[in-house]
Amino acid sequence: MKYTVLIVEDEQIVRKELEQNPLFGKLGLTVICSCDNGIDGERLIREKGPDIIISDIRLPGQDGLTMLKNTQSHNAIILSGHSDFEYMRRAILIGVSDYIKKPIDDQELIDSLSRLIKKIRNEEQEMAHLGSHSLPSYIIPLPSKVKNHVIDNAICFIEKNYKESIGLQEAAQHLHVSESHLSRLFKEITGINFMGYLNAYRMNKAVTLMHDPKLNISMVCSLSGFPTPGYFAKLFRRFHSMTPTHFRDTVLPPS
Repeated sequence: MKYTVLIVEDEQIVRKELEQNPLFGKLGLTVICSCDNGIDGERLIREKGPDIIISDIRLPGQDGLTMLKNTQSHNAIILSGHSDFEYMRRAILIGVSDYIKKPIDDQELIDSLSRLIKKIRNEEQEMAHLGSHSLPSYIIPLPSKVKNHVIDNAICFIEKNYKESIGLQEAAQHLHVSESHLSRLFKEITGINFMGYLNAYRMNKAVTLMHDPKLNISMVCSLSGFPTPGYFAKLFRRFHSMTPTHFRDTVLPPS
């Protein structure tokens, strides 16, 4: 499967070099669009739903980390011409995959992208596994009470806050544990990583909401907690092997 890339970079020379870099094709990636500021970047993320985002930190309009946080984008590589440790700390906190200092070294970018592609593929395999066990109602079975205090509270946090912009960071802060501890324990106890569980829970909510003919797909997306319709549609295809519209028209019983 080819994955899509969005580039957000205000330096024209750097942006053009990235757009024309042949390594993307060699890695099975397609650059679908680019822009030079954080406002357009957020709009394009919402419209296009790219698999991977490569973005400078310091951008006109809004900085790259704010753009990524607003769109709940985790599969991102941050570029910076500065050794700014505060930015790096914020990048780690919002789950950015990697941080590369300019000038960009091709091998460093290849290694970073390769790790990110592997992560995305692992997540897709997990989603496919969850989807393959769906019940006739297309609700994905998820563990709810696992008799572990931390994980039960993490699941409760998801159930109460799935509509909000949450992730591993917010759950760990709420539970007063480290992100690494929660991530490891969640996977160990449930067999699913935290984001996989969150996405599956939101997907179940979306399927339930789609029974309501008064709600269009964009409304279902928003009410389920997905950051963008494009991201929702992409995940829906991975879970259910069809678009949300096709699913509603052909699988759900007439209302």
